[in-house]
Amino acid sequence: MPDSTPPQNPPGSNETAAPKAKGRNGQPHKRVNLGLQGGGSHGAFTWGVLDRLLEDGRLEVEAISGTSAGAMNAVVMADGYGKDGREGARQALRTFWTKVGEAGRGSPLQRSLLSRLRGSWRVDDSPGYAWFNIMNMLVSPYQSNPLGINPLRRILEDLIDFDQVRFAAGIDLYLSATNVETGKVKIFRNRDITVDAVLASACLPQMFQAVEIKGEYYWDGGFMGNPSLWPIAYENESHDIIVVQINPLVRKGVPKTPFEIADRVNEITFNASLMREMRSIRFVSRLIDSGDLTSDQYKALRMHVIENDEALADMHASSKLNAEPEFLQYLFTKGRETADSWLAANFDKVGVETSVDIVQDYL
Repeated sequence: MPDSTPPQNPPGSNETAAPKAKGRNGQPHKRVNLGLQGGGSHGAFTWGVLDRLLEDGRLEVEAISGTSAGAMNAVVMADGYGKDGREGARQALRTFWTKVGEAGRGSPLQRSLLSRLRGSWRVDDSPGYAWFNIMNMLVSPYQSNPLGINPLRRILEDLIDFDQVRFAAGIDLYLSATNVETGKVKIFRNRDITVDAVLASACLPQMFQAVEIKGEYYWDGGFMGNPSLWPIAYENESHDIIVVQINPLVRKGVPKTPFEIADRVNEITFNASLMREMRSIRFVSRLIDSGDLTSDQYKALRMHVIENDEALADMHASSKLNAEPEFLQYLFTKGRETADSWLAANFDKVGVETSVDIVQDYL
């Protein structure tokens, strides 16, 4: 379904404000949907955001749309939530990222001594990164990794009860992957979610073989939906969507080196689908506001974005491949701090109005 199609309300839905059930300390409990971007190890920033939102307890998550690292965060959170509520979700996320960090200690993509001395998290000046780029130009994953080994598979299989995710998670999930042959976005809903679906959403073609599911082949969902917002707009009741954005929209200066150019192309590519969907959401909202469309038939979405472009733009894009535990913990802390500031500034707007300037930031 194209992202330019206006989101319609579910049958019989006339919701105009988020539910007012009571949450922590008797404060209003607001229902929201989440959209989680992908971005490699920068997904640990999203972990921090989710941890703070879960700890706060005033937001009830109805659905999550996630891509790549965002898909992993979504599935891990939903699994933990189904087992033991908010605290179960927080613990599941911590366990997952701890396991990722442990696996990262054995990665050839480590910071150089110079980067460590400078306090930088980038890995592009390390021998491992240089070798990685040379190999990507000379051989494909079908040659360099003929057995299709992905260390994340074991982590996901060990931690997640996929039967629970499919049938009893309590949170609706939408994971995006890109069909290699058609170029269309594929949405995996709860009933379809397996470890292969999660890995398909995070399958960078330079690193991994395409993931086969029922005779179809998939690459990373970020090419076509990062994240896909239309499923949660169409299929869920809440009118509030909170996007956790980890790919910087703005990066000052013109990239001039081959690595800088490739990194900026990566950022623009993986933000393109979100920018298109934001434009569509703004377009529909204007038609509803002008009376050309009715809110009984078309859903007026309230959009919110949690991001820290200033912090993440300072990190070289190669740091997305850095899975050192210390880096993941740093990102987690930044995510918590960012979410805390966002809650203080914008919680009262949830269920009432859009808190992000779509025109300024996305159009």
